[in-house]
Amino acid sequence: MSENQQRHHAPRIALLNHKGGVGKTTLTFNLASALGSIGKKILVIDSDPQSNLTSFFVEDSVVDSLLDNSDSAKGNTIWSALRPIVEATGDIKNIKPYEMRNNIYLLPGDIKLAEFEEELPILWNDCFQSKIKGYRGISAISKLINRIAIDKGIDYIFYDTGPNVGALNRIISLDCDFYIVPAACDIFSLRAIRTLGHTLYGWIKSWTVLHQLSPSGMYIIPGRPTFLGYIPQRFKTYGGIITSDFSKLIPKIEKEIKSEIINQILPLGKELVYTIDPNIKLGDVKDFGPLTTNSQTSGFALWELSNLEKTRREQIKNTFLNIAQKIVTRINKHRERHPIE
Repeated sequence: MSENQQRHHAPRIALLNHKGGVGKTTLTFNLASALGSIGKKILVIDSDPQSNLTSFFVEDSVVDSLLDNSDSAKGNTIWSALRPIVEATGDIKNIKPYEMRNNIYLLPGDIKLAEFEEELPILWNDCFQSKIKGYRGISAISKLINRIAIDKGIDYIFYDTGPNVGALNRIISLDCDFYIVPAACDIFSLRAIRTLGHTLYGWIKSWTVLHQLSPSGMYIIPGRPTFLGYIPQRFKTYGGIITSDFSKLIPKIEKEIKSEIINQILPLGKELVYTIDPNIKLGDVKDFGPLTTNSQTSGFALWELSNLEKTRREQIKNTFLNIAQKIVTRINKHRERHPIE
């Protein structure tokens, strides 16, 4: 891939929250499935070394085979592509994504992605010295995704991220065009939100400097992700209404997001926060109980599970489809106001 290849237009989206157990992978899987169901071509990137998203799509035996062979010449995981960067033997290896159901393409994860993450702080420091190898390494995943997006004519790209604020999530966040904050309705999510905005602020500000130091003509990550909204999740309902314990937490979550994310990020640029709609909530996703586990083990979206009554099936699908369509609308409106350079 040439260094000066233009970035593909497909929006890159990540669900960011460094607290575990907020349902990022489940939400990513179902939002991607919802958009795929209306004819959009979706690329999902399993960028978490735990590879939970990959396990959503393929059987355990296939996952085991992928991991066992990822170091070989036939390797076809995200690690297989990045291995030459880590071992300093060449540029990224071009691999093909797996075509799944519902217009979805999967770039499989790999536990060995942790080895790439170990190299990232060194590569990041190399960028401060304007070293080409630093920028090539930091932008390697982005370049790989760019090639796939061009080859497959992708409409939307979703990153599935791990529950941390490590070096890998830093480059993923900075490669994204947009990010969404999923929040479980518990006190621990409130505490995590308080540090997320500060972390993103530091990442964006640092990359602004590194962007200016980059050698001309290089393909590099943009480093200007836009906050698109938040999604409260995993709350209980009774008679279709959120129970009181959870309903009290949602206003607190929104207050924290406004003060600790939006107000932190806005000084870096108004375009880094979606402000066209004052309602920052994209939708609600209640606790679906055993259905979530069934979805994970079967590889089907929640509304595609068997033995669901028709009305409930439609309600579940509309939950995710409405959020997905709102994401599309917000992205389009934001890009109209802030065209891609």
